[in-house]
Amino acid sequence: MGIKNGASMQNWYHIIPKNTGLSAYAWIIFCILPFYFVFRSSTTLGIIFGIVMILLFFTAYRVSFISNGWTVYLSVGIEMAISIVMTMFLGYVYFSLFLAFYIGNIQHKAGFITLYTIHLVTTIGAVSIGFFTQTEMFQSQLPYIIISVLGVILLPFTIYSRIKREKLQDQLKDANEKISQLVVLEERQRIARDLHDTLGQKLSLIGLKSDLASKLINVNPDSAKSEIDDIHQTARTALKEVREMVSNMKGAKLKDELVRIQQILKAAQIEFHVDGSAELSKTPLLVENVLSMCLKEAVTNVVKHSQASSCKISIIQSPNEVLIKVQDNGIGMIEKIDSFSEHGVQGMKERLDFVNGNLSLESSNGTTLTIQVPNVIQQT
Repeated sequence: MGIKNGASMQNWYHIIPKNTGLSAYAWIIFCILPFYFVFRSSTTLGIIFGIVMILLFFTAYRVSFISNGWTVYLSVGIEMAISIVMTMFLGYVYFSLFLAFYIGNIQHKAGFITLYTIHLVTTIGAVSIGFFTQTEMFQSQLPYIIISVLGVILLPFTIYSRIKREKLQDQLKDANEKISQLVVLEERQRIARDLHDTLGQKLSLIGLKSDLASKLINVNPDSAKSEIDDIHQTARTALKEVREMVSNMKGAKLKDELVRIQQILKAAQIEFHVDGSAELSKTPLLVENVLSMCLKEAVTNVVKHSQASSCKISIIQSPNEVLIKVQDNGIGMIEKIDSFSEHGVQGMKERLDFVNGNLSLESSNGTTLTIQVPNVIQQT
């Protein structure tokens, strides 16, 4: 079992604990105060022994901050032994607070619990023995000893929880930044698809009317002029829709989309039939917008690729879902199944995935594209 220190423990100068409720000046006093207890010793040997213990403690304490694995156990063991000796023989219990701070920084759960338990038991044991061997000295600093024991009990958990919380906050911050980036990317892709769908339909209509006008210009100039006027109107409409999309991200209503679909199919000389109502009573605007954009792309594919003479759109509403079928009598798309992404089918699938919808294609006597969206969007 190894011990992995928190990131803040990699610097030795964190010997002065931070964010513990005590100022740095209090911890400096705790560093200097053991010399006072040492010099109270009546013998020179006792003074030398005490100074050696203090220097050894802080050396081991520094090593524990910059080490991992078994070295940590060795240094912490030395620190605990010195803390016990200083408590029992010199009445200095405050080294236990340094150890409590260090143990709180250990983020390896098993190592934390092990060292916390050992430290708590040895500290309470050393204090108890000290009360019997040096009763007068311990009674004179009883309030501070009680505070130290409470620190040994509470400080490790406080530090441990704070570091864990900060780590989770950092992870949450990173996750939020990634989510923000993904949202921006998704919004860019959505705007790109919307522009593609809107301009693709209008440009297809302009191309069809241009071809028709060029054929009619010598045969029927009045009809050709009417087609050119329609081209101008379609171009102005496309410009208006793009501006609305960019500035307001306007949601597309299904009934409005059907009007535009009728126009493009008429220009392409494709018969148009509608079954069902385009008034969606229980469908959120977001879902209706997705359905409208998918229907626009489906009809654009009919005009561009199907070579059909008729197109039928069926809108079926039930309590659980909305079903839209786009049927044409064209050449079908089975032989082009690998190039569906080029026909905008991939874009439709991505849109529908966002609202838990489905898309399917059948090719028999033409092509049937089925769009299905549940009325309740389930969170996954």
